[in-house]
Amino acid sequence: MTDRHQQQRFESLLREHRGVIFKVASIYARNLEDRRDLAQEISVQLWRSFGRYDEQQAKFSTWMYRIALNVAISQARRERRSASERFEPLQTHHLETVGGGEALAEADERLTALYAFIGQLDPLNRALILLYLEGRGYAEIAEILGVSETNVATKLGRIRQKLRGQMIGAATTTTRA
Repeated sequence: MTDRHQQQRFESLLREHRGVIFKVASIYARNLEDRRDLAQEISVQLWRSFGRYDEQQAKFSTWMYRIALNVAISQARRERRSASERFEPLQTHHLETVGGGEALAEADERLTALYAFIGQLDPLNRALILLYLEGRGYAEIAEILGVSETNVATKLGRIRQKLRGQMIGAATTTTRA
């Protein structure tokens, strides 16, 4: 494949699946500038790795998620080490850059609470829940994250249990107030 043909194919696939980049960036970056920087870094790493992409081994979206999440998780770990600070919980306004800002701004309290919960998870569990909410199956999540399906099921069960506890606690607090 010529370099020009490879570049055109990459650009076409990237346009088709660009939502992956924005979703990952919105989950892992704190503000608009950081999301843009992360999206750019993901795109660069995707291009650098594209020569090794084998469509016989994985769907493009699976391969893309794997790279995007690796870049985001690596960056999150670097930032945590260098700044020793926690990410602020994901808020509705963080999602406005993904699109549909008006609809997201009017999201109900449960959706807002869900995104706040996701923002408090460690980077690997954020990736796991993102893929789960995308409707990816356990096998595909396991492939993307490089863990077993059993590990995916166990971690998702724990995340759901923790979320249930938080939602019940929040409902109880709201009812008492």
